[in-house]
Amino acid sequence: MMRVGKAVATVAAHRVFRCESLSTKSLNTPANLCSSPISDTTISPELRKMPSAVEAKIAPSMLSSDFANLASEAERMVSFGADWLHMDIMIDVDLQDGYVSDLAKALLLFFPIYQKLADSCHFVQNLTIGAPVIASLRKHTKAYLDCHLMVTNPLDYVDQLSKAGASGFTFHVEVSQDNWQELVTQIKSKGMKPGVALKPGTPIEDVYPLLEGENPVEMVLVMTVEPGFGGQKFIPDMMNKVRTLREKYPELDIEVDGGLGPSTIEEAASAGANCIVAGSSVFGAQDPAQVISLLKTTVNKAQKLVK
Repeated sequence: MMRVGKAVATVAAHRVFRCESLSTKSLNTPANLCSSPISDTTISPELRKMPSAVEAKIAPSMLSSDFANLASEAERMVSFGADWLHMDIMIDVDLQDGYVSDLAKALLLFFPIYQKLADSCHFVQNLTIGAPVIASLRKHTKAYLDCHLMVTNPLDYVDQLSKAGASGFTFHVEVSQDNWQELVTQIKSKGMKPGVALKPGTPIEDVYPLLEGENPVEMVLVMTVEPGFGGQKFIPDMMNKVRTLREKYPELDIEVDGGLGPSTIEEAASAGANCIVAGSSVFGAQDPAQVISLLKTTVNKAQKLVK
């Protein structure tokens, strides 16, 4: 049974995937925003020796924006210094009495919080942010639209997202180990930048084939919260993955998503992350421009130190 996604599902998705731990109250004072200086001692000796050409790319997550004013929110973020706009594309969830199809069970890969409810839930394949939203937003901005697909069948969305105006297409390694070569080829053929994402529980080694093949991805997104669980904080252990990637691939774009803000940016930047997704820490700030500036400055300073 197909049902149109409800506002409550969008709000739930917002809470699930945008889990920045920093409260907006702590952002009110400029002193707080500038309290994360990064020093030479925070950079590992291995990273300090390595050349790097990557620059900071700050990507406010539009899932934390005011959906009723998406175009103006995008314009506002770009005017504040955002480099990219991060678009989370996920399956809408509608809970009701019913059954769970085989496809719905597969979707639990990305929504493990609902595993215990599987016997009484019906999941529908409706996107909270999909190609129509991307296409509508593209009419109002020339910004880089960084699309992160939390779906089990990313190959099905390459053509429609390309036509909609997506700039980057990041899929999950957990659902693409058998067809990633075809997927990357199609993404590049449509003029989009291919990226691969991995959940906290996925070994970093799983993405190596996608970086070392004849037609590699161009970015790795390390999730720093677990998709499917709300109220989470930044997981510091994920920085080991970032550090490993930066040491192995010095010029790779490495993105981090989940719990990023002024209180966590130093740790992410010093590990080697250069693409920063930030939702509530930017949109909930009293001065979003100052937060974006702090994130960017911290990353660029870290990258300068590792050259």
